[in-house]
Amino acid sequence: MRTAYSVETVRTAERELMARLPDGALMQRAAAGLAVACAQLTGRVYGSRVVLLVGSGDNGGDALYAGARLARRGAGVTAVLLSPGRTHPGGLAALRRAGGSVSDDLAGAGGLVDRADLVVDGIVGIGGRGGLRPDAALLAERAARSRAAVLAVDLPSGVDADTGEVHGAAVRADLTVTFGTHKPGLLIDPAREYAGSVRLVDIGLDLPAEAELEALQHADVAALLPRPGGESDKYRRGVVGVVAGSARYPGAAVLAVAGALRSGAGAVRYAGPAGDSVLARFPETLVSREGPARAGRVQAWAVGPGVGEDADAVAEVLAADVPVLVDADGLRLADRETVRARTAPTLLTPHAGEAAALLDTDRADVEANRLASVRALAARYGATVLLKGATTLVADPGGGAVRVNATGTPWLATAGSGDVLSGLAGSLLASGLSARDAGSVAAYLHGLAGRRAAHGAPVGAHDVAEAIPGAWRDVMDA
Repeated sequence: MRTAYSVETVRTAERELMARLPDGALMQRAAAGLAVACAQLTGRVYGSRVVLLVGSGDNGGDALYAGARLARRGAGVTAVLLSPGRTHPGGLAALRRAGGSVSDDLAGAGGLVDRADLVVDGIVGIGGRGGLRPDAALLAERAARSRAAVLAVDLPSGVDADTGEVHGAAVRADLTVTFGTHKPGLLIDPAREYAGSVRLVDIGLDLPAEAELEALQHADVAALLPRPGGESDKYRRGVVGVVAGSARYPGAAVLAVAGALRSGAGAVRYAGPAGDSVLARFPETLVSREGPARAGRVQAWAVGPGVGEDADAVAEVLAADVPVLVDADGLRLADRETVRARTAPTLLTPHAGEAAALLDTDRADVEANRLASVRALAARYGATVLLKGATTLVADPGGGAVRVNATGTPWLATAGSGDVLSGLAGSLLASGLSARDAGSVAAYLHGLAGRRAAHGAPVGAHDVAEAIPGAWRDVMDA
């Protein structure tokens, strides 16, 4: 499990550790890991040209101490001081002793950046808020246009460590070296796009058991996936009901059923007007033309993709005393107070536009504030929420760690992909997983299936569904 902690939690852990260590030892640990990453990113140290963009405080100190290590190994290191009167004194002295040079000429710093092999962003630490100041923003833009590799210290300057928000100009890094633990902003869009690859350097922090954010890995997903036993039958494995599609959108039903059939359910019941289309593609489906309430026993329902204006079907599903996933049209048709009154688990799976409508705001606001939005929506509906996107977020209504998933590919942004995800997650709900686990495991497998299906080329939603068993095997074999 990859975890991320808030700035306040990290600061507290750092203070506790520093109280037990000799003065400056913690910064030296960070600088040592940072210097190794710098050397690996450039491919060589001796003769390389390194420019440090140094702000005030410990973030700049980390960069300076790492720069001193590189200078002692033969790199040409220049520190550009953005706050000369507040530069870390120990780090600055160490760089000078090692033979590095120092400049506070910001007008001439652009030329240094243009000629550099590596630019190290030590401008603002994890406590920074808002975008970069104009002089720093100009250097960040110059670095992005240069041929130099850009490495961010702990977090790209200008992004919010706690929320992943980006207000104004920010550094775009090829690699971010973060210390002690991941910060939420490194895992959540839009800030994640600025971080590049992320490398964690362990500096010995003692962190709480509950994190701010969690990201499942293969082993975590494998431990949650349902496995049939020797006494299993189709009913013990879980029966998922699917209410999807309409005369106008029969394909939504086919794709949702496809996702459900490939995701561990013992049987799939379909209730809706697209039964002929579903049976033509998947004859093993149990089709009912009587509506959800009379379709037969299920362990979970997935409702919404392509149902159009069938509010009665959505209401029937929400009245069932089993876990329910609500997606697409179902989100618009579901009464909020009915959802809040449910005693069985509910999983809502909106994309940013749908989440904006449910929160009475606009899509841009949701995309800029994804962590706050998923938490607000979970609280508002008293339900678990899976907010789709390049990084998918899953939040429970009672708070706790938000799950984040980044296994997907941009090729998943295709019509019907979300319908497949609905069937997949609904099947996992029927197998007995909690709404939080079903949503996060489904997002993980869906992303892997998208990668497998695409191989760097355009992909259709049906291809994603077909790739789910292969993604499942990849996880189980890891």
